[in-house]
Amino acid sequence: MTRPVDPVLAVAVRAARRAAAVVADASRDLKRLPTFSKEQGAIVSAADREAEQAIVATISAAFPDHGIMGDEGSTGADAKGGVPYRWIIDPIDGTMNFVRGFPYYAVSIALAHGGELTHAVVLDPTRDELFTAISGRGAQLNDAPLRTSACTRLSDALVGVVLPTRKSPRLPRFLPIFNGLAARCTLRRAGACALDMAYVASGRLDGFLVTSPRARDVAAGSLLVTEAGGRVGDCAGGPDILRGREVIAAAPGVFNALREAIAAADSR
Repeated sequence: MTRPVDPVLAVAVRAARRAAAVVADASRDLKRLPTFSKEQGAIVSAADREAEQAIVATISAAFPDHGIMGDEGSTGADAKGGVPYRWIIDPIDGTMNFVRGFPYYAVSIALAHGGELTHAVVLDPTRDELFTAISGRGAQLNDAPLRTSACTRLSDALVGVVLPTRKSPRLPRFLPIFNGLAARCTLRRAGACALDMAYVASGRLDGFLVTSPRARDVAAGSLLVTEAGGRVGDCAGGPDILRGREVIAAAPGVFNALREAIAAADSR
């Protein structure tokens, strides 16, 4: 039986596809330039802006009363005050990867009703992989159902991490955590939160950690993980990840062990 099309998700997918087309065009332009050329920054900035505009225009045309929170702050109805529905968007998650031609970046779109995430889309334009989720209806990759991994031992786990930049004041605190985890599991750093969390949802990664995230970094990915059977929270086990200092996402069999390992490393 064909699954009925959710109209809200259909708009989110259409917005992501339009943004991805902008990103793909810019990627081709970047490939023609030498590495570290001055023109790269202008191309990336324009692509980020135009991709966000494509998302905002698509969503606003369908839902003019919804708020939208993106790189440039709140737009549309959200700029006029609080609204019950708010879209959380990131037109290029993994910007540094995009600049360098490292094929690990994505368009990320989520919808929240009040404090609850209801819809999520993460689109990887380099592989044409579309991760989607609807609250209470599961997660999918290109229309195939997703489930988190069956890993139950942290020592067997493959865990994605997002490190603070080398100039970040958060880096000294994070390095002991990174070292502690490296002794307990296998770590991967690919540089795009939304894709890392989509990979947890699909079982490609068993867990994921990011410190001091922005809401747009983790909103869509968190719904993907929970709808795929995984768990998402902060290091204290709290659920308010959109305002937390850190986010952990993992398969249910390793979530507690990962959280405990992070807490132990952080307390040293």
